[in-house]
Amino acid sequence: MSAVTPRGFRDILPTEALARERITGTVRECFSRHGYLPVETPLIEDRNLLSLGGKLQDSPFQLFDGDGSLLMVRPDLTLPIARMVSARTSADDLPLRLRYAAPVVREESMLKGQPRQFTQLGVEYFGADGIDDTLPETEVVSLLAETLDALEAPAWRIVCGSVSPLKALLDRRSPSSEFEERALGLAHESDLVSLDELVDSTELDQPVREALRRIPRLAGDASAIEEADALLDAAGIPEAERGTSELRALVSSLADLAEEGRLTFDFSIANSFDYYTGIIFKGYAEGITASIASGGRYDAVLANFGRPNVASCGFALSLERLQEILGEQGESGVVSSDVRLSERPLRIAVPKGSLFKDAVSVLESAGLPTNSLRDLGRKLIVRDGGYEYVIVRAQDAPAFVAHGGADCGICGYDSIFEANHDLIQLVDLRFGGCRFVVAEPRSKAGAAEDAYSWRGTVRVATKYPRITQSYYDRIGQQVDIVQLHGNIELGPIVGMTDRIVDITATGTTLAENDLVIVDEVMNCTARFFSGPAAYRYDTRIRDLAARLAQVVEANQ
Repeated sequence: MSAVTPRGFRDILPTEALARERITGTVRECFSRHGYLPVETPLIEDRNLLSLGGKLQDSPFQLFDGDGSLLMVRPDLTLPIARMVSARTSADDLPLRLRYAAPVVREESMLKGQPRQFTQLGVEYFGADGIDDTLPETEVVSLLAETLDALEAPAWRIVCGSVSPLKALLDRRSPSSEFEERALGLAHESDLVSLDELVDSTELDQPVREALRRIPRLAGDASAIEEADALLDAAGIPEAERGTSELRALVSSLADLAEEGRLTFDFSIANSFDYYTGIIFKGYAEGITASIASGGRYDAVLANFGRPNVASCGFALSLERLQEILGEQGESGVVSSDVRLSERPLRIAVPKGSLFKDAVSVLESAGLPTNSLRDLGRKLIVRDGGYEYVIVRAQDAPAFVAHGGADCGICGYDSIFEANHDLIQLVDLRFGGCRFVVAEPRSKAGAAEDAYSWRGTVRVATKYPRITQSYYDRIGQQVDIVQLHGNIELGPIVGMTDRIVDITATGTTLAENDLVIVDEVMNCTARFFSGPAAYRYDTRIRDLAARLAQVVEANQ
């Protein structure tokens, strides 16, 4: 047996360790210069206590100690430091400026090729009661900018958003708590297409509908803030609740960064509504498919730990991603490039197979050159004008975009859902329609229910385990999934499973094998999507999304 590390963990040898020391030293010097003091928290935390601060994702890195307490390896540093501040400091200690450099552990699917341990370099600011609301964000964002400059990060920028506009809109205008929870969940997942569908399925006033559809798509310079204000004003949201005044104050305080294009805005950054309470931001650099820094205002965390009215703001840099952009040894599972963004074509993942013809047609209607796609032969990449088309299987398109093989792409919603990568779903292209169904043999009607009554689970064959699991979670049934890669109709026919979950367009294959549909799972069409970093960095993707939306609208 070879002496290898567990999946997602790795050894760091001296050459790389020295490079990491150099990066960490530069960051530490910037933080220290502004009075941020070092702290350390335990690698292992009490899970129940830590969850008081904010919602924790399920993690396999949990254990029981000898006292029966449920412990977990820390997934980030903000929650442990907030816990420490709430328990070990008083109001007299504020303001506090703290910094850290430490490893964290998060679970990643083995199918995504991402590390499970990485190092965060960050700061947290905790202000006294009654402090100027704009001070923490101004100081912290300015410090991030100074640090990225000191590191000589290539063509970096800081993209800001806020959780307040959507939260205020839904708090005031949501027709139900279920609608609000679903809408915030879709915004958190950057599934703007499904958010549109949810809005269209509910009776809402037109200004509210317009605001919910458009605000998550606002991006660019400070004019995006004014657009958000206009939409919220039309929807009747009081100015004090919108969060736009804080964004304008940030622009005013950091005018030089805004004028240089280093500080931009994107309201699709709207994650963790139970964690952040105002401005949120991410740092990006050219040539990498993930953010290099992430942070924001999170007063709610301290309040959840029993310390209300403490202004809390901070950010964390990823050491591994800094290695990628600085050309130092290391790997973070993302693709970097030495080619300047402005000097290379926009790379689009185009699905071959049944979606190919319609994908080419909609791209052509949006004004893109597509002659090179008419006679592909065996070519996998073709360049036409300022565009490069990567020809992939539809199921692979999300992975290509998520890992930097393409900037944006087209595929069915089923492929996006099943892949479960961090993507922004932008436009429903309204072609390639199909549906997922639950089916069983006509001759075995009722057998699945009988089996469930004594076994407590239903056995299902499918090519789509995530879609299947999501459906059974939704209806509240336990399911045993048998993943097959072809001829899944055989599963219940030969007695391996009770039912199947599969995609169907006409139902012909089901009928020919004497299978009948017993329930609908979901409907799917093709969608245009992008990686978050590419979307927030490259205006060409936003322009293309707008043109594709116009094409779809014109064809309705």
